[in-house]
Amino acid sequence: MLNVFPLNFFSGRTAVVTGASSGIGRALALSLAQHGARLALLGRHREALATATAQARETSAQVVCYAADLSLDGEMSRVIGQVQHDFEGVDMLIHSAGILMRASLETTPIDAFDQQYRVNLRAPHVLTQALLPRLRARQGQVVFINSSVGQNARATIGPYAASKHALKALADSLRDEVNTDGIRVLSIYLGRTASPLQEQLHREEDRPYRPERLIQPEDVAAVVLNTLSLPRTAEVTDIHMRPFLKPL
Repeated sequence: MLNVFPLNFFSGRTAVVTGASSGIGRALALSLAQHGARLALLGRHREALATATAQARETSAQVVCYAADLSLDGEMSRVIGQVQHDFEGVDMLIHSAGILMRASLETTPIDAFDQQYRVNLRAPHVLTQALLPRLRARQGQVVFINSSVGQNARATIGPYAASKHALKALADSLRDEVNTDGIRVLSIYLGRTASPLQEQLHREEDRPYRPERLIQPEDVAAVVLNTLSLPRTAEVTDIHMRPFLKPL
């Protein structure tokens, strides 16, 4: 997608991105860095997060990474405190972290259900709540990276789909609460996107992984950044993306 805003459009603005160590979160982080944003990058995988951070620092004035498991309250509290200490304000909060554990309802361990709930839904709630005063002060923007299965659930991914369905409700409710404060809220519902999560899912489904036939993380980043750059005369609330090439 053609970027319709200047290369340094996000210069001086701060973005907090979860799931930044790989896939969509990493693509979003690098695209924001290329357009001048300062970045707080959150991710589970320390080495991959450090690699993404080093690459983002080539084009951004400030990039700080925070390795954390967002399913754990203690690590969430620590990361929130560090972000608040390291960055004076927050202009963009992008929730890209997510996990999927595939199993039927009959066989899903309750621990797997709880972990998907905590990462996919509870963590965005806690992080948004903590950073909302800073977003309000900057009339910021919140982005929820959602999934098409949140609106069209299928067999063996019930807890994941349920968490994404609930994430839509969280985003819609938040939007209704904060629009009058000048905060815009976007949900983007993705079909299969080339990422480690999809590679894992294809492997569990015993299907060949053909990433070139899926949405590319850079496609998602282009759409999100163009939406974030819109003038304040408009708000995009929901975007649906799916692979153009259909399964073989």
